[in-house]
Amino acid sequence: MRPLRREEDLTCSVAPAEGVLPGAWEYAGPHIMDQNGHERIVDVPFRPSPGGPPGVEVWDLARLTGQAERDRVGPHRPLRLGFHLLIALRSGSLCCRVDGTEHTVPPGAWLWVRPGQVLRLGHGLDGATGTALLFLQGFADAATVSAAHLGPPHPEGPLVPDERQGAALDATLRLLEDTYLHVGALPVDTHIVLTRHLLAALVLRLGHLHHTRPPHVGAGDSGTFQRFHRAVERDFAVTRRVEDYAAALGYSVRTLTRACQAATSRTAKQYLDDRAALEARRLLMHTSLTPTEIGHRLGFTSPTVFTKFFRRCTGETPAAFRVRARMGEHPAGP
Repeated sequence: MRPLRREEDLTCSVAPAEGVLPGAWEYAGPHIMDQNGHERIVDVPFRPSPGGPPGVEVWDLARLTGQAERDRVGPHRPLRLGFHLLIALRSGSLCCRVDGTEHTVPPGAWLWVRPGQVLRLGHGLDGATGTALLFLQGFADAATVSAAHLGPPHPEGPLVPDERQGAALDATLRLLEDTYLHVGALPVDTHIVLTRHLLAALVLRLGHLHHTRPPHVGAGDSGTFQRFHRAVERDFAVTRRVEDYAAALGYSVRTLTRACQAATSRTAKQYLDDRAALEARRLLMHTSLTPTEIGHRLGFTSPTVFTKFFRRCTGETPAAFRVRARMGEHPAGP
């Protein structure tokens, strides 16, 4: 395999397996297939509303699901989001899968889906009410991104605040909703700055509900890990050799491993393999690609090599995982 380039030259080296919609929730046909007739994950990029702040949208939950239905994308399709999605549930319940893991969000809880994760909403959303907040990570300032832990590693599952936390979050969200809706009440620049500050207040509170970053992670290790993470996201299907990433980023393998262990309790090699296995699980669960096609797409030299890798990472074969995942069963092995 060819070595990776330096960080400043790195680009996405792997053609995406999914179709890209022309805009968030926009029409892409009733049956979204690739050119070979395979079902596929739908990429949903961020598209701001005209006249709104660039980088953030505040919707009623009914709009999130209704817009998808009107545009015939379907809210129950697997969607790979290109932005952060926060759902604050006020009443009813929300059943969904995030990267294949089932979650039920109760009233008063929050669901946070990160960019790149695959969301599949369950049925029976008619009785659910709440707010959907869509935003690009770049809309938040650097201090917020760091302090709110917007980068990986991410907590899993709904965020369930206690009564005091819930009241503070609800008050902040209502201020954000009011500011967002009254665009002409303030000068444009002031409106954008105020919206950004209110978003920061909200995600800072949410980011510390499930504080998963180990306390011993220093700024140096955190920055190194974030650069490694970005490189892995771009090129995990090109190479799974930590040495290639170390050379491209200008670090030693030992430095990458130390930073990765500090942030995730996983070695750099384990983190890299975890990412490839995650993408394999996504494609097995949400597309009709064969295991052989998935292995090829992820850069494996043969179906046998892919099957051995997948079994080592998950404890089961790709075919067995697909059957179990689509039946909604839980894994029996490790």
